[in-house]
Amino acid sequence: MFQLLKTDSASRARLGSLTTAHGVVATPAFMPVGTQGTVKAMDPRELGEVGAQIILGNTYHLNLRPGLEIIRKAGGLHPFIAWPHPILTDSGGYQVFSLAKLAKIHDDGVAFQSHLDGAALFLGPKEAMAIQRDLASDIAMVFDDCPPYPASEERVAEAVARTLRWARTCREQPRAAGQLVFGIGQGGVFDAQRVRCLEELIKLDFDGYAIGGLSVGEPEVDLLRAAEISAPLLPADKPRYAMGVGTPAQLVAMVVRGVDMFDCVLPTRMARHGTAYTMRGTLSMKASACRDDFRPIEEGCACFACRHFTRAYLRHLLHANEILGVRMLTVHNLHLYLELMRQMRGALQEGNFAQWRERFAEGCAQEEGEGGCACQIEPAP
Repeated sequence: MFQLLKTDSASRARLGSLTTAHGVVATPAFMPVGTQGTVKAMDPRELGEVGAQIILGNTYHLNLRPGLEIIRKAGGLHPFIAWPHPILTDSGGYQVFSLAKLAKIHDDGVAFQSHLDGAALFLGPKEAMAIQRDLASDIAMVFDDCPPYPASEERVAEAVARTLRWARTCREQPRAAGQLVFGIGQGGVFDAQRVRCLEELIKLDFDGYAIGGLSVGEPEVDLLRAAEISAPLLPADKPRYAMGVGTPAQLVAMVVRGVDMFDCVLPTRMARHGTAYTMRGTLSMKASACRDDFRPIEEGCACFACRHFTRAYLRHLLHANEILGVRMLTVHNLHLYLELMRQMRGALQEGNFAQWRERFAEGCAQEEGEGGCACQIEPAP
């Protein structure tokens, strides 16, 4: 369960500890995304070396491939993927609404066609919880209705009502031994809908709560607003999870607003496109400026890539389509995200989080890369 250890005096940032069946997760925490049962380009040993405490898997994808029969025979998701540490599984609701073909919503779930072969499938709250029970993840997410952006308030209100109805059904389903279940708050960019959803969701007394419907195309100001509205409503003794968020600067801004847990595909996806994250922004490793640059990706970084390879060499690998280039950028990007979490936890522990925030913002203002940084948006207290 969750223990709140400290709260920052100048913001809503929190230091906490979440105990799961496979270990303790110190928060704020970032969860690398392992949708298909693997974090792209990384093996479990490397994940441990960069400091991953918990990873994310996906109900929709794992149910389709390799299928539950295989995972059950393996003894669950942990032994199947050789990851003995905590795993959170998303319910598949987002994928059903974003990937599936010809999805049709019913009162008890969604009928759709597989994005792989067009097979007719059905997924609802009972099915999603049953799959996650077989996966035996440490944290299971409820099945929710996640409308894309932009959506009308009428559509969002329908999604909120449906999400609450499905959450009640999820709450009643049996769980794997020691499995925690998190509720998901919807509401889009409409404050009243978010408040309504969370107030009702809290009555169900889940083990934790997620701020859902983020990173679906909405402007950053709306993403941050959702956290500002949601976090103060949530119980102080339960973990708060922003789903699908975000850039390093967005993570800092969300922690400031009282959010504890995050997942995002950006560190691995950007690595596959040749972009490295640094504490000062982004850096295109394919750029001509790196051709004869024999510095590491980021000075002072302790990741394997920065300790052993230069920008020039990594650029060569990327242009030669050598997989080592993508692997090393992935190692670096995940290390950066997890180091950011470590630094924030350390600053909260020492009571100097405000000073740490100032240094981080100053570093972003001096970014050398071509990518933008969100630090110009001053985090709310």
